[in-house]
Amino acid sequence: MQSVIDIQWWQLATFSLTLLIPFYINFHYQLGFAKDALVGLGRMTLQLIMIGLYLEFLFQLNNIWINLSWLIIMVIVGTSAIVSKTKLPLRALFFPVAMSLAAGLFPLLIILTTAVIKPDPYYHAQYAIPLAGMLLGNSLTSNIVCLQSFFSSLKERWPEYQAALSLGASPLEATRPFVQHALQHALAPMLATMATTGLVTIPGMMTGQILGGASPMVAIKYQLMIMIAIFVMMSMASTLCLYLVIRKTLTNEGRPQVAMA
Repeated sequence: MQSVIDIQWWQLATFSLTLLIPFYINFHYQLGFAKDALVGLGRMTLQLIMIGLYLEFLFQLNNIWINLSWLIIMVIVGTSAIVSKTKLPLRALFFPVAMSLAAGLFPLLIILTTAVIKPDPYYHAQYAIPLAGMLLGNSLTSNIVCLQSFFSSLKERWPEYQAALSLGASPLEATRPFVQHALQHALAPMLATMATTGLVTIPGMMTGQILGGASPMVAIKYQLMIMIAIFVMMSMASTLCLYLVIRKTLTNEGRPQVAMA
């Protein structure tokens, strides 16, 4: 297998001229996304270059405490991104969401690095940071969908929730149908992805490894590993997030402690 082929900056800049196509479509149909696209492309480029430089530095240091600090920062930033998509106060949701992400991420990451991949040392930044990024990135989407679906269905079916409470159900029991609905919505895209992976799509991790010179069978094993880990992480984080959020936002009698706008 060939080693990874480097792309020169001038080649990347030349390829970027293909962006003229979507910008022409925007101009022709007056779609109005030119400014957002330019800002997004600029931010993406700057952020990727900065994180690339930082990761090279991080890989060279390869210090367990620095790696752990970076993972905690990733969890905090991910939590802020999730909470910002809801209409509930940051103070009410930050701790439950952060705890659910951490409880899903760190046990899986420890299993992957100590029992499956086994890099030397086990906390090697080259493996721990990208794995954490893939797990957290997918869990952000599922948690956002989960919370939005839960609170929207709870608001729409509030009389049903109150009726369950009046019959003696606890808040956790009364919200069970809404939790079920939210988890189904949150996990449905991942279930669809797993069912079509390899037949309809070749995932990004597998493609990247093959382009980097890895054997297709090695890339497949890594892809299977990460897909299983992502599904487990999403299931754990979403379920725990809802449980903690319910405990935080509803009293023992089932009354809201925060405004559910």
